[in-house]
Amino acid sequence: MNVVDTAMIPVMARVDGEGRLTGAEPRLLDLVRRAGGDVGAPLPVPELAALARLAVRLGIAIARDVTVADGGDDTDLTVRAEPDAEGVTLAVSGWYARPTMIAPGGPDGAAQPATDYALADGDWRWEADAALRITHIQPDAGERYGFDADALLGAPLGRLFALAQDNDGDLPIVSAVAARVLYDGQRAELRGTGREVRLSATPRVDDHGRFAGFAGVAHMLDAVDAPEEVAAAGAKLASLPDGFSTQLDRALRTPLERIIANANSMSAQVEGPLAPRYTDYAGDIATAGRHLLGLVDDLVDLEAIEREDFVVHSEPIDLADVARRAAGLMAVRAAENQVRIDKPASEDALPASGDFRRALQVLVNLIGNAVRYSPPGGMVWVRPQRDGDAVCVIVADQGKGIAPDDQARIFEKFERVDSSEVGGSGLGLYISRRLARAMGGDIIVDSAPGEGARFVFRLPAR
Repeated sequence: MNVVDTAMIPVMARVDGEGRLTGAEPRLLDLVRRAGGDVGAPLPVPELAALARLAVRLGIAIARDVTVADGGDDTDLTVRAEPDAEGVTLAVSGWYARPTMIAPGGPDGAAQPATDYALADGDWRWEADAALRITHIQPDAGERYGFDADALLGAPLGRLFALAQDNDGDLPIVSAVAARVLYDGQRAELRGTGREVRLSATPRVDDHGRFAGFAGVAHMLDAVDAPEEVAAAGAKLASLPDGFSTQLDRALRTPLERIIANANSMSAQVEGPLAPRYTDYAGDIATAGRHLLGLVDDLVDLEAIEREDFVVHSEPIDLADVARRAAGLMAVRAAENQVRIDKPASEDALPASGDFRRALQVLVNLIGNAVRYSPPGGMVWVRPQRDGDAVCVIVADQGKGIAPDDQARIFEKFERVDSSEVGGSGLGLYISRRLARAMGGDIIVDSAPGEGARFVFRLPAR
């Protein structure tokens, strides 16, 4: 039934330019006082304080789902921070309290709010304001599904999703905006990727009961969703039970993402100075979390590509454009490693036949490896090239190179040249070559010790 969830009515607060709480409605003020703060003092809830500072720094309204500690409970909140000349207005809703580390479903078996059920099983989250401008996209969604999430903040929702009409010729999201109700079932295409999604969202209202936007999720329709569907798909991994990787992904992704985000906040000292050893610990935790999350991604892909019915759909793509996108997705990691990426020029074009998402995945892996093994101050070259009836992208680095005897081995499962080095799972190149060959192409390597590595990703020319 379509209803407005009163749990989403926000509780308001004001924070000045110095981060001090200047006023708050009773429920939020009680939380602040339990955390040791009060009106006139710095906001003592780290998650709220960090969001207020970020909104001021970016100069735009930002919405996030956060979890705060409140006595013996964890409280899930939805927070919108809107900056102005005097400070920041915080609108806090949700308020789902649960004992730390309990099983899903709430304390004593209590049910979660109705909106949690609508949004619980999405693949990634998005949020929009009353004018349907994007205010939040789950941080890892862009890299996972092939779009630039940061560039879309503040853009109309239609810039991200191409909405589809239902059987009656209507757009469910438009009807939901008019009625200010929860909806589930808006079909759309994720622009620039060709991937289909189903959108679900619950409305938000301000302190006057006015519509303030949507908190929503995207369900990826071309993904395998349930363990029984994995089993029905056919082939089974020799060493893993049916659906194991899918279940592992669902069990680990959200807690790992939270661990990484919190560790990054600690390492960046967003709440104030920390002893160097603690920031180092936090950095190590974030690195370990990213490594585990990458392993989960690899296992899910491994299970998919080794099914007997695995196919890659061919479509017209511009391989040079895919290479530019992949380089953009790796830009932050390269900057952290003090490595520069020389990507294809904007006018370069390589018409090819392949699967956009899978080609992007291959190039993200190749460029990511090049960045990982390049020395500080090094350069990674990403070069498009035509080669007869094929087109290719060459990814070259200035790393220590790969000996001839190891060049075949690095494409095998779980194989790495030096297992003592910090790196991936040993699955990336195996998966990438399988994907390239499934698209009618290949990956080859040309390298020598001390001379860097040169990987060539080929696809059929269009």
